[in-house]
Amino acid sequence: MTVLAISGSPSSNSRTQLVLSHLLALLEQRGLATDLLALPTLPCDALVRAETETPTIRNALTRVKKARILIVGTPIYKASYSGLLKVFLDLLPQDGFDGKIALPVATGGSLAHLLALDYGLRPVLQALGTDAVLPSAFVLDREVVRRPERVGAASFSLDETLRARLSDAAD
Repeated sequence: MTVLAISGSPSSNSRTQLVLSHLLALLEQRGLATDLLALPTLPCDALVRAETETPTIRNALTRVKKARILIVGTPIYKASYSGLLKVFLDLLPQDGFDGKIALPVATGGSLAHLLALDYGLRPVLQALGTDAVLPSAFVLDREVVRRPERVGAASFSLDETLRARLSDAAD
């Protein structure tokens, strides 16, 4: 069974992607095959123009099709999931998540952003035909601490409470 995490953050070095990578590592420890689809690596012009026959876009859509479990991650901007994620989800057919289980995951500055998952992202995941949408996981920005003395993914660390919550989510 393959678990695909889709990172909807426009930044390649983001809190959202770190949280998704941590979740995938936990799932690998439990014997599952995992994959990370970082949307910023896809060509913007092909995404916006819905050029689904572009090799990188076609490959991304195939990875979604082959996965059984999808972890859909996004930062919350202005009370909604990212525009980059929306553009990608719009490329999928109406039944693009048919037969799949989805876990919505978001990072945001305050608990006021929590509702964006249930009122914004969850309906889209359901409209794509998801068999089950698991309870959302929301991560406050302060739970993913920036380490300015480090670079890349190491420039962030997860607090212990968050690590425990993510471990529970992986179970």
